[in-house]
Amino acid sequence: MQVDFGRTSSDYTQHRAGFPDAFFDRLSREGFLRPGLRALDVGTGTGTVARGLAQRGCAVTALDVSAPMLDAGRKLATDAGLNIDFREAPAEETGLPAGAFDLLTAGQCWHWFHRSAAAREAMRLLVPGGRIVIAHFDWICLRGNVAQATEELMSEFNPNPPAYEHFANGVGIYTQWLRDISDVGFTHLETCSFDVPVFYTPTAWKGRCRASAKVGASLPPAKVERFDAALARLLDERFPGDVLDIPHRVFILTATRP
Repeated sequence: MQVDFGRTSSDYTQHRAGFPDAFFDRLSREGFLRPGLRALDVGTGTGTVARGLAQRGCAVTALDVSAPMLDAGRKLATDAGLNIDFREAPAEETGLPAGAFDLLTAGQCWHWFHRSAAAREAMRLLVPGGRIVIAHFDWICLRGNVAQATEELMSEFNPNPPAYEHFANGVGIYTQWLRDISDVGFTHLETCSFDVPVFYTPTAWKGRCRASAKVGASLPPAKVERFDAALARLLDERFPGDVLDIPHRVFILTATRP
C-alpha cells in the first residue's frame, strides 16, 4: 500500500494534535531536554514533536520527506512564534554533519523508515553521550469502544493495512525498536509507557481518522468520502453525543550513544 501523508496534510494539521504535554514533561524530568540543546526531529510531519522541543528551549532541526507536511509545519511554527529549521530529507540519509546533535527524536514514524539505516544515521549524527528518543502515541482499541469500531470500519474500506501494524501487537508497545538501536551500538536502553485520555468531537474524530495511513494517506479521494460518511453513521448510531473519550497510550524508548 502506498502511503503519502502529504495527501492529508490539511486534516493532519487540524486534527492530529500530537504528543501530550505529559510526554515532554517526562523527557524534561529525565534530563533529556534543556534550553540550548541541539535537537533533530526526524520524520517530523507537521512538526508536533519539533514544536514541543522548541517551546522548551531546544535549537531544533526538523526533517521529513513530504514537502506538503513540511509546509504545514513551517506555518504552524511561525504562527506559534517558534524558530525551527525545517528541511526535506530522509531519516536514513540526512546529509547533515556527523556529531551535530545532542538529541535525536522520532515520534510516530520509526515504522516508516528503513530502520537499521535510520539507526546507523542516528548514531552518526549524535555526539558521544547524545540520546535518541523513539516514541509513539496510539489510540487503544478496547472491546466495544470507539477506536475498535473505527478500526473495524477502516479494515472494511482498506483490507490491506500498512505492514507496520503488527509491530505494536495492538497494545501500543514497540519492543522491536530495542533491537534496532542496540544492534548499531546504542546503550542504556530504557522504555516506559503511560495512558492518557484524548477527547474529540465527532467532527474532530472523523478528521483524525481521515489523517491516518489507512484512510486519507492511502485511499483515493472518493473512497475517503465514503469512509467519512460511513464513520459519521457509525458514530450517530453507536456512540451518540458531543464528546468522544478515546484512550491513548504513550510509548517511549530512550538510549545513549557511547
